[in-house]
Amino acid sequence: MSPMVETVLFVFSLVALGYFSGLSGYLKADVGDALSRFTVGVALPVLLFRTMVTADFKGAAPWTLWTTYFVAVIVAWTAGHLVTTRIFGRDSQAGVVGGVATAFSNLLLLGIPFMLGVFGQEGVDILSLIISVHLPTMLAGSIIMFEVFGGRKNGHVHPLRLAHDFLRRLYTNSLIVGILAGLAWRFIGLPVPGLLGRLVDALAGIAGPLALFAMGLGLRKFGIQGNVKPAIALSALKLMLMPAVALAMAWLLGLPPLPAKVAIAAAALPSGVNSYLIAVQFGTGQALASNQMTIATACAVVTTAFWLTIAHMVFG
Repeated sequence: MSPMVETVLFVFSLVALGYFSGLSGYLKADVGDALSRFTVGVALPVLLFRTMVTADFKGAAPWTLWTTYFVAVIVAWTAGHLVTTRIFGRDSQAGVVGGVATAFSNLLLLGIPFMLGVFGQEGVDILSLIISVHLPTMLAGSIIMFEVFGGRKNGHVHPLRLAHDFLRRLYTNSLIVGILAGLAWRFIGLPVPGLLGRLVDALAGIAGPLALFAMGLGLRKFGIQGNVKPAIALSALKLMLMPAVALAMAWLLGLPPLPAKVAIAAAALPSGVNSYLIAVQFGTGQALASNQMTIATACAVVTTAFWLTIAHMVFG
């Protein structure tokens, strides 16, 4: 077994361990919620803080990297929306859910530990460049789409209120706080004191495995509840179309090997819980979003290994 395949299996085995811990009743769903809150609220922000302070971005050009990834996002989002509305006949709000489910990679609970396992800290450094704009960009896009397609149902919302809501969510997000704090510390140029460094390293060190286990335990409560055909179609778009577009853009724009591989791997990751949360906010498409997330995560064991192999063949 190649080291890359073994790493992929190791990463998804931790997810599976969490899932079966919940399925067997050994751990309850509220344990998964608590672990996820700790991971997202404490461990991952600390890891991102350390990454921003110490990162060596290996000559990655942020604009080229961002263009590569977000062109893939736009193509996948559009395809997911059209498939949901035109092929499966759902309304435009469900189309937004389908678009988000097809384009919103799980870069946090799955992406960070995945990159750490496959590419090491250098991979996390590159991924952090995407994460730093991914959260605000996708959050802004979701809010705008919510207004465009949900405005008639939910009443008109003033643009200033939209902007205020966006900024409030952005700057109270613990992950964004971790990124901004790390960038500020890096800019000031102060060394990290020994005791603080040990605390940061301890919390950052558990972030990856804990995130994977918490994700698996969290998946248990969603399950498969109808809308299987559209969920499978959206999963195929997420796991095959989006990384294919990222690979083509990375090749066309001449990204260096490591940033190209990270961008492709990030695009190949399955969807996270964000599409489900947006579906809950819309009041439509909850089963579609939860099914797509579960199916895509299960299939990603194979598809991520496939895209990593292709990326290594193309970029060396």
